[in-house]
Amino acid sequence: MPTKTPKHFLSLADIPASELRAILDEAHKRKAARKGLTKGAADKDAPCAGHTLALIFEKSSTRTRFSFDMGMRQLGGSSITATSNDMQLGRGETIEDTAKVLSRFVDGIMLRANSHDTLLALARNSDVPVINGLTDLNHPCQIMADLQTLEERGRTLSDLTLAWVGDGNNVALSFAYAAAKFGFKLRVATPRGYNINGQELARAQGQMGANIVTADDAFAAARGADVVIADTFVSMGDKDGAKRLADLAPYEVTDKLMSAANDDALFLHCLPAHRGEEVAASVIDGPQSAVFDEAENRLHAQKAVIKWCFDS
Repeated sequence: MPTKTPKHFLSLADIPASELRAILDEAHKRKAARKGLTKGAADKDAPCAGHTLALIFEKSSTRTRFSFDMGMRQLGGSSITATSNDMQLGRGETIEDTAKVLSRFVDGIMLRANSHDTLLALARNSDVPVINGLTDLNHPCQIMADLQTLEERGRTLSDLTLAWVGDGNNVALSFAYAAAKFGFKLRVATPRGYNINGQELARAQGQMGANIVTADDAFAAARGADVVIADTFVSMGDKDGAKRLADLAPYEVTDKLMSAANDDALFLHCLPAHRGEEVAASVIDGPQSAVFDEAENRLHAQKAVIKWCFDS
């Protein structure tokens, strides 16, 4: 039986700003300490030696799967990866029973889920830490990597204005939570019907005190911004792809849109990207793009998250 309540990493909204700051600092520290090491070599302190993390995927994945697996190896631990169809989950076993069983086998669980409710049920019934690898509501690990990337580029988070352009999805909501925790300004430009979850946005603005402005004008959001952020217009599971592409087409991040931002503005995208849809190739492959540093930092940020969850 556990001796203490597990430290779950489910949403930036639930974690004190001071602890998120400590996680970011740890991510920078661990990345710097890997200079000279091969990618498969363990960190010199191997803080998670003897620990195993279960990686469960209800959605296909590239960055999440590889970064968590490699992260555990670099921390000195190990991982076990399975899709829901590899497990009894795919044959109707409840998430509650799965949580109780896996708690007997592993030291932590990462879940990439279709529904945020599935993640919450897993965490409620788990005796070990649970990490949100993505749900339909939010994507906190991605945002920690994004913020690490901005700081690497010499930016002070509390001084920044970030512009989100396109669909007000799970990543956009996570930026709203992060705005409250780290003090940056967030502008969100979405077409009608694609807004950020209204209840959660009100929570971020009201209860959490985030400085967020919403509108439907992409150029107004980007004007004078330090960072412009986009995401795919059609996500896994969306059944109305043609309509979404038509509705969101005016929100493509083009060179013209980037020119409305500050001269040294950065472009972020969590990937995978679709050039010619949500972003022009000249932007994502151009000098203002930080997307591949951002992708790499999924590894380092998540290592810091894992270490925080394990108290290692």
